[in-house]
Amino acid sequence: MIRPGRPEDANAIAAIWNPLIRETTVTFTTQEKTAGDIADLLKRQPVFVAIPNDQIAGFATYGPFRPGPGYAHTAEHSIYLAAHARGNGLGRALMVRLETHARDQGLHVMVAGLSGDNKGAITFHTAMGYTEIGHLPRVGRKFDRWHDLVLMQKCL
Repeated sequence: MIRPGRPEDANAIAAIWNPLIRETTVTFTTQEKTAGDIADLLKRQPVFVAIPNDQIAGFATYGPFRPGPGYAHTAEHSIYLAAHARGNGLGRALMVRLETHARDQGLHVMVAGLSGDNKGAITFHTAMGYTEIGHLPRVGRKFDRWHDLVLMQKCL
């Protein structure tokens, strides 16, 4: 089941996001998220959660791509799944819900900013109809290493 995120989901979302922040380069973020951070996120932008077996196993969100009215119809999204939830269609279900919501809100383009190390996410986005539109070498820094950023987009 995919449903909108709720304030009471904040701890479960943090439990998925924080290990990825701490242990991987799928996000270049280095500061772990608190329940308060996630509660603020839920107020600012759409968040959807995947609940396959009575427990949140993933979440997706989108927000402004860049400030300014010229970018009002473009959004950047993020999808994160718990390790045990990958490879069984939850990411696809979250993406479909996210894109449908964005389209219904009048958005025209969805952008993904992906770590060049995250080959799984690049493959997933390609399968979902996204096209690589940019590769920025060595623009992210985490774990004392430089990382590439791959930009992908899809017209909704």
